[in-house]
Amino acid sequence: MRVLVTGGAGYIGSITTRWLLDAGFTVVVLDSLVRGHREAVDDRARFVEADVSDAPAVRDAADGCDAVLHCAGYIEVAESQADPALYVENNLRRPVAMMDALVEAGVGTIVFSSTAATYGEPESIPIAEDARTNPVNVYGATKLAFERVLDWYGTAHGVRSVRLRYFNVAGAWPDGSLGEAHEPETHIVPRILGSIARGTRTFEVYGNDYPTRDGTCVRDYIHVCDLADAHRRALEHAVSGGTGVFNLGNGQGFTNLEVVRACGEACGEEVDITFGPRRSGDPATLVASATRARDALEWCPAHPGIETIVADAWRWHEAHPSGYHSLAKMVE
Repeated sequence: MRVLVTGGAGYIGSITTRWLLDAGFTVVVLDSLVRGHREAVDDRARFVEADVSDAPAVRDAADGCDAVLHCAGYIEVAESQADPALYVENNLRRPVAMMDALVEAGVGTIVFSSTAATYGEPESIPIAEDARTNPVNVYGATKLAFERVLDWYGTAHGVRSVRLRYFNVAGAWPDGSLGEAHEPETHIVPRILGSIARGTRTFEVYGNDYPTRDGTCVRDYIHVCDLADAHRRALEHAVSGGTGVFNLGNGQGFTNLEVVRACGEACGEEVDITFGPRRSGDPATLVASATRARDALEWCPAHPGIETIVADAWRWHEAHPSGYHSLAKMVE
């Protein structure tokens, strides 16, 4: 199968690209490198440096592809709250331009990297795919809006789509060669491990007054390699005629304090915890029901434990304390 991966120089996109290549797929990566890293793109993939709104580049990259895996987009909740126009532009307007180019190129199958943030504050736990969608932040709202766009393109142009609603993704390629490197970093696991790798032992947790077992947010964590495997299965499902919305998570939740302690144990370090105010737009608890993915995609996480997820992430951060800039320094 030949697949176009947008955002393939980013964290999830680069690891999924390698996973697909190892599984025998042919992969074309399209990434603007505004927030991605050229060093993260597997040399076996064809690389096109362009934005998803660049119609000629998208048509060229999609030529001969059986499907598109759309991972490009902005992902920071706090940033989306502070600058909603930026998220409407990058998560909605530009991807709509991409859809027009894909239709022109004759590619009618897409797997979309969506998010559990589409649900907002859940009415019950675990969250199933038929739960009410009511995002409490701009990030989730723009992702849900693009899911609606996919519905419209299905009706108008026959585009077949699969939407994958991620819960919290963490971890790294097991040998530490690919991992998470955002600038600035806002996700809790890389924030903790990155600070330890740089010699800092104090970590601030956002909010300790949530209605949870220790007052901090509860999240469902999924290993990035399990996510990559789900992408492979979703692509095969879509190309064979399947559609649908699928949650991707482990079905168990960990509080922020539990995650901080797991990170400290993985590194063999004591972490001094301080508490700051809540972040705007953060629900108290997000835990997935992933039964549909297990049934329809025959997908089951191989790394469900937070200890394994964090240990693999630490392997990456220990070797790359400055992210992909560490590789550049090594070359110099």
